[in-house]
Amino acid sequence: MKKVKKIVILGPESTGKSTLCEALAKHYNTNWCPEYARQYLSENGTNYNYDDLLIIAKGQLAGEDDYVQKTSEMLIIDTDMYVMKVWCEYVFNNCHPFILEKINERKYDAYLLCDIDLPWAPDEMREYPNEQPRQELFTIYKELLMNQNTPWGIVNGLGAERTNNAIEIIEKLIK
Repeated sequence: MKKVKKIVILGPESTGKSTLCEALAKHYNTNWCPEYARQYLSENGTNYNYDDLLIIAKGQLAGEDDYVQKTSEMLIIDTDMYVMKVWCEYVFNNCHPFILEKINERKYDAYLLCDIDLPWAPDEMREYPNEQPRQELFTIYKELLMNQNTPWGIVNGLGAERTNNAIEIIEKLIK
């Protein structure tokens, strides 16, 4: 059975996760798994509820599993169940047990946490244009990563510098 190295990109909204995933996939000549929430919300509207987040979580995992089958060496993943946990708890003060189970079951090779050094960019999917929620969410993600066993690093910088910083972290963590 093949062993695909799985690199998860996470962080608050508008921190360049999808752009970074695309750039890393191009650099490593591999696939990247997009964030399912974007597809779900564009198809169903942005007025979501707690139960929608469970549907989104399951869709994210299904996409990840599909991309693992199509990938030979390394898969770049835009968000995971940590993102779903934070989203559930931040918005609804509760998290679906399914999400917590999957956090314990799923194994990854590295996490990259996107810093909030990029300016917030408006988008119909984004909810938190103010600096305080972005800082709070960044801190929550950082604490989650500090309290688990998978290696991780913080990615910062603009444009190509951000991509190069991410590549350096990946090379250090999994090569």
